[in-house]
Amino acid sequence: MLIRYKQDENGKTVPVANIYTQNEHRINPAMLDRDAVWAIRKLQQSGAEAYIVGGAVRDLMLGNVPKDFDIATSASPRQIQRLFWNARIIGKRFKLVHLVFKEKILEVSTFRSGEEAMDGNNNVFGSIDQDAKRRDFSINSFYFDPSTAQLLDFNNAMEDFKKKKISSIIPLDDSFKEDPVRMIRAIKYSVSTGFSLRFNVRMAIRKYANELSRTSTSRLTEEVNKILGSGHSREIFNDLQKYKLLVFMLPCFSVYSKFPQVQQSLKDLDEKVTQAKNGKGEEVNLADMIKALVSPLIFFTNDQMTSEERFKETFRQIKVLISPMTPSNYEVELASEHLLIDRGYRTPRNCVRGQRPTNKPPQRRTPSRQRKTEENTEVSTANKKRRPHKRRNPSAMKQEVAPASTVPASSSAEAHDL
Repeated sequence: MLIRYKQDENGKTVPVANIYTQNEHRINPAMLDRDAVWAIRKLQQSGAEAYIVGGAVRDLMLGNVPKDFDIATSASPRQIQRLFWNARIIGKRFKLVHLVFKEKILEVSTFRSGEEAMDGNNNVFGSIDQDAKRRDFSINSFYFDPSTAQLLDFNNAMEDFKKKKISSIIPLDDSFKEDPVRMIRAIKYSVSTGFSLRFNVRMAIRKYANELSRTSTSRLTEEVNKILGSGHSREIFNDLQKYKLLVFMLPCFSVYSKFPQVQQSLKDLDEKVTQAKNGKGEEVNLADMIKALVSPLIFFTNDQMTSEERFKETFRQIKVLISPMTPSNYEVELASEHLLIDRGYRTPRNCVRGQRPTNKPPQRRTPSRQRKTEENTEVSTANKKRRPHKRRNPSAMKQEVAPASTVPASSSAEAHDL
């Protein structure tokens, strides 16, 4: 193990982080995302610090392939934007940069100091050790440099990792008041990793559970969606119920969450999601997740309803059961349709309106001047087809098709650079 030092205000050299090598942290390089490695290398070549951070490092240390790779750097958002052709700056209180690829988005954040500016935003940038002190839990506070294969630990988090414990880095009286959603995440991390919450974290969740009532419905909807797609929804919902948090997320559902039929339905959903993640089954969409959540609780008191009336009643009951969760009406309609089909009922024609929402990264807009040029090019190409074909010099053609580079690209981003 190595030690990272810095000089304090008095000029004294003090240790700030433990550094673990490949033999100590055992992160498998084959699990790293090539585009994330490319982005970090490009940032480092510009003179900035850059690391893989957060849940991605936690999953790598557990031997799991991360779903997302987040990056933290000393470069400012504007510097990042100038460096990458596919960068988009987002956010108001704290600006982040999204590196947009064909099938994914890498989120890049600048080191934060933890202080707030006079205007109330969080755009106060800082050093890496300051950034490490404002992260939520110990197991999410590692910084991994793929260029050197070194793991930086500013919070003695490796001790928690070895003991399979989850600690809060921010003082608990501040952490859960500042962001009550952290209580949900603490339980979610505990279930998904198999680590236990430290006693003070458990007590703080019970103490500040009511703080969750002031969280926006959009954030709660996002957390419920993540839980349903985690492969551990039954255990997470049960723990949320135990800590009296579920009543603030899904108040109506929480009344019935312990019913055996509901427990079995969530268990079946978790098995399907896990199989899909392992490549052994079809991907489970949000509509089917919603259906699994509420299916045992949907009842009809009138057997004489028409197919349209039954569909509307199913839609209504689902909306009540998942309130205040706010998925799109399309997803609820699709869940209603699937539920009725599974029970052998006929569904009305065109009962599902609209199109499935897509999570594709936003496409770059083509400037109007460029569009006009492309249109003119298409017209001139069409005119050329009518002209007699002229023979061209074979040697000149060979020069035109000569490759720009003989070095193969290892990622989609490097292909653009080459």
